[in-house]
Amino acid sequence: MKTFPFRPAAARVPRALLLAGLLAALPLLAGCGDAGGLVGAGSTPTASGPVHLWPDRQGAVVPPADPGGAPPEYVKGIAPVQGQDVHAVDPVALVQAELRDHPKTDVGPDGMPAETAAAIRQCGKEGAAPGDCPVLAPYYRDLTGNGKDELIVGIEYPDKMMSVRVYTADDDGRLNRIMATTQTVINVDLAGRDVILRMPSGNNGYELITAWSWDEKQLTMLPTREQIVRVPGGPQGPADPGHGGGHGGGHGAGAGKGPGKGPGTGGGDGPGAGAGTGPGTGPRSKTSGAPDGPDAP
Repeated sequence: MKTFPFRPAAARVPRALLLAGLLAALPLLAGCGDAGGLVGAGSTPTASGPVHLWPDRQGAVVPPADPGGAPPEYVKGIAPVQGQDVHAVDPVALVQAELRDHPKTDVGPDGMPAETAAAIRQCGKEGAAPGDCPVLAPYYRDLTGNGKDELIVGIEYPDKMMSVRVYTADDDGRLNRIMATTQTVINVDLAGRDVILRMPSGNNGYELITAWSWDEKQLTMLPTREQIVRVPGGPQGPADPGHGGGHGGGHGAGAGKGPGKGPGTGGGDGPGAGAGTGPGTGPRSKTSGAPDGPDAP
């Protein structure tokens, strides 16, 4: 007798019905696949690398530059600190110790105007006003990456100049000055492990930003980055010459057609403002008396 294997009822569903069911499910599967999928962002500009001009030219030889910062220098006359904790140091006493070690020095990292040095020597003495001391409140930040804070001191000089100094403590607790610069300073910022100085530049409307960073080879802070940026709200260009085409370019108040020169509307129809020069047929208009602004011609 010939036997046949058993098949469940679902297996005997006509092939045409199975195909129709799969086609109906395709939109649902496609919809699920779209969620969170990658979408084309369109065309992107072609990357362009730097081009070296005149490659056959023999360039100038630049000798190695000396470090731009002050060399590290241990401060004499200050007792070592415990655990490299510079928070225990009195910044005024620290600067006074440097003055004793470098008296009458007016140039270099220790250079200081005589009147500033005299004021620092009076800091903390009886009868001296706290506001008269040129040594500013200190700041603390780990600038060397050793896990210990450094001491950042600012000293006010005349004419908006100031000295910015940074001190660290070595393993024996001795204080070591690793930065000293004197500049005409707009402000000083801390960004990460950098000390940022903002200063006026030689170009009107621009300022110079210098970042000082720790250099493990020189064991001192060096000016590592400089940038010239436009002053926010600075001058943007020449003043607007006016808004009329042949009708007087002024901005004063007055109606009518004013002849000739002077504070009037010029030869424009309707209210005008300023010094018009076009020909007119009526009496001269009156000015509004508005004050001159930064864009006045």
